[in-house]
Amino acid sequence: MSDVDGHDQVPAHDVSVVVPVYRGEHSLPGLLEEIVPLHDEFVTQGGHRVRVAEVVLVHDHGPDDSARVIRELAAKYEFVHPVWLSRNFGQHAATLAGMASSGGDWILTIDEDGQYDPGFLGAMVDTALAQRATVVYAKPSNPAPHGPLRNLASKIAKTFIETVLGSRGTSVFHSFRLVLGEVGRSVAAYSGPGVYLDVALSWVAGEVATCPVELRGEADRPSGYNLRSLTSHFWRMVLTSGTRLLRVVSVVGALTALFGLLVALVLIGNQLFGADLLRGWTSTMVVVLLSTGAILFSLGVVAEYLGVAVNMAMGKPLYLIVSDPAQGPLGRRRETRQ
Repeated sequence: MSDVDGHDQVPAHDVSVVVPVYRGEHSLPGLLEEIVPLHDEFVTQGGHRVRVAEVVLVHDHGPDDSARVIRELAAKYEFVHPVWLSRNFGQHAATLAGMASSGGDWILTIDEDGQYDPGFLGAMVDTALAQRATVVYAKPSNPAPHGPLRNLASKIAKTFIETVLGSRGTSVFHSFRLVLGEVGRSVAAYSGPGVYLDVALSWVAGEVATCPVELRGEADRPSGYNLRSLTSHFWRMVLTSGTRLLRVVSVVGALTALFGLLVALVLIGNQLFGADLLRGWTSTMVVVLLSTGAILFSLGVVAEYLGVAVNMAMGKPLYLIVSDPAQGPLGRRRETRQ
């Protein structure tokens, strides 16, 4: 096959849609109905040929009858592939399991609740190719339907992690994302237990872009997140965003040790030159200051070693080898229209 310019027609961009399923008994069928038309190849507004090659439904052992619905959808649609986890592992672990089981040029991760419109797939692919981005996050143009307090808390948490902990791009993290397939599968392969998915992606992703989308209301089902789970979600992001807090312990320990030494020298000097001090107070303060400084300095050294161990335990790679971008999805020409 050739296009109008006489060049060999490049293959379409195959997309694997990964859906972590926890409470999808009622929302999954509607989501699949929206994805079915995208299984047929279509041309985006940017002129790129795209199709959903597969839908990976990851069963995360929710409290409803999602397993039955997944089996029915797999029997109805040949491009639906179930992934069965042994127990409930959480959204990020389920998403990583789906990424590892995918085979598309791109991976689109989308929640089960109907809040995100899969019809934005074309726009997200256009954004990725126009900006040469390996990860594209949805950027909602309207407030999330969670209530103002939760939305504000989410914004503050992301800002804190990005500014204080130095985690790159935290403010744009979103569960509706498009990831280059080889990057997503590599992240799924090396990520350790408890890792925050988007932090793991930031370790190896090249350009990261955002694409405007409009959020819809969630399906009529209870939220899978309560205060406890949201707090746990935030704390996992803190712990996997780097070891800067451990570095703070190290710096505080060194500064305290130095301050204790200086104060001890001043107190000794006062005692030698006849300052009127309570008997035994100087020696007590010298011991306390030097001991506290030594303890905190030692904790700082331990924290440095612990930081190295934490990075290794999370699976943070030294490097990631990928294929020639010019030969992969980022190098494909757009479809030429007559």
